[in-house]
Amino acid sequence: MPDFVLQALEDHDLKTRYDQRPWYQRNDYLGWISRAKREETKMKRLNQMLDELRSGDAYMKMPWHARR
Repeated sequence: MPDFVLQALEDHDLKTRYDQRPWYQRNDYLGWISRAKREETKMKRLNQMLDELRSGDAYMKMPWHARR
């Protein structure tokens, strides 16, 4: 995990929510953010991930609900 992603998760107190997501979602988020060529795009994607983790009901702009 890139340091700036880990720092953002910790700064926003979302590391636990990130860790609770399935492995494929965590992997997808990191790859998607890292593949961005422009810094502006990386930050936009990072913020989308943080918003989705905060809301808890979305994954890559798709509805998502944790299994119980």
